[in-house]
Amino acid sequence: MEEVNEKHYLSELIINEDINNKINRIIKEYVKRDKLLNHGLENRRKILLKGPPGTGKTYTSTVIAKELNLSLFTVQLDKLVTKYMGETSAKLRIIFDMIKDIEGVFLFDEFDAIGYKRSLDNDVGEMRRVINSFLQFLENDKSKSIILAATNHPALLDDALFRRFDDIISYKLPTEQEICRLINNRIASFSKYNFSMSDVVKLAKGLSHSEITKACDDAIKEAILNDKNLISKDLLKMMIKEKKSSYNN
Repeated sequence: MEEVNEKHYLSELIINEDINNKINRIIKEYVKRDKLLNHGLENRRKILLKGPPGTGKTYTSTVIAKELNLSLFTVQLDKLVTKYMGETSAKLRIIFDMIKDIEGVFLFDEFDAIGYKRSLDNDVGEMRRVINSFLQFLENDKSKSIILAATNHPALLDDALFRRFDDIISYKLPTEQEICRLINNRIASFSKYNFSMSDVVKLAKGLSHSEITKACDDAIKEAILNDKNLISKDLLKMMIKEKKSSYNN
């Protein structure tokens, strides 16, 4: 587990209204959790983030941490799992003890590393024990921390896991409108919008938020290295094509 210093505001996250509303609800319920508790209710703290890679799941954890002024810790579950009986569950116990002792935002990344369906053919006894341990730890957790679990492969997750979360946020590849906003925000200081974005946006369709951001950054770097103050449409399209080529390969 490691502490992450990167923080972002919600306004920086290019997402649809449904995801925005769910994140706002998590933040609002945390801030007013004592008010909810007075009525016998708890704020939603255990959230599953699911969707394709690069669509904003990890970014969301940095936003929630920033908006709530909490430390962010990430747990790489694929590195946590070992072949030795009981060792992974013991590590999970240590992490959940920390969740109880340190109020913060805890992101379990690559969640499908332990959360795959118990009925799959490659299932083993140790993994079943790990999943059961995680479910027990999650269900018994009464801390004030926010617990997030991110997965790129929700179809692999055990059905029992879904029921243990207070909410599920589903991420998708950006729409054309979101692509346009993302590009405009990223290259704002290097563009006077002297060209139509429509064909650029259509070209970027199918890429993730992260891939589009990297394409814009590559275009900015190229402009800087060539002593240019503006990014041309051709340069931007070239960088997007490179990303699509890498994605398809």
